[in-house]
Amino acid sequence: MPKGKLLQKVEGMKQFVALAVVDSAKYHATNTNIIKELTSNGIPGVYVTLNKPFETLKNSLSKKGVDLSNIIFIDAVTKTVGGKVTKKKECLFIGSPDNLSDISVSMDQAIMAIPTKDKFLFFDSLSTLLLYNNVNVVAKFIHFLSGKMRVWKVKGIIISLRKKKDKELIDELTEYCDVTLKL
Repeated sequence: MPKGKLLQKVEGMKQFVALAVVDSAKYHATNTNIIKELTSNGIPGVYVTLNKPFETLKNSLSKKGVDLSNIIFIDAVTKTVGGKVTKKKECLFIGSPDNLSDISVSMDQAIMAIPTKDKFLFFDSLSTLLLYNNVNVVAKFIHFLSGKMRVWKVKGIIISLRKKKDKELIDELTEYCDVTLKL
């Protein structure tokens, strides 16, 4: 993703809800570039990871030059895969991607802990939620999440892999979002 592509699509919007549909081959690079772009503009935020354990994600982003000092992570992977959970000030560890209540409460706590008005919430990923929850539950959760993003007045990015089986859900979710980014 060329530098600035995300922000060009939402230029002039102080807050938004964006659904980013990503090819699996570009998934990691795209996520890194979005986070790098947001943090390079000095915007603090919350990164909800359902795919990579916090330590792995932190190391990967750090190696790519992402400033992690203003990011709070919510990790719903480490406990699921039996990883060691050590209390960290920059990460909230929750049970698993099927516990949508814990994810919701953790996001609320993390967003409220950021004192600035300008902030982001990066949700990775819709596709993983579908592994743990049925389509109707995920659709309701994303509808709820998009509403919360608007209440929080954040720059919200929801990542989804471009998969044929997810197309119907993605089409439905576009009505809850301000913009769909096909990356």
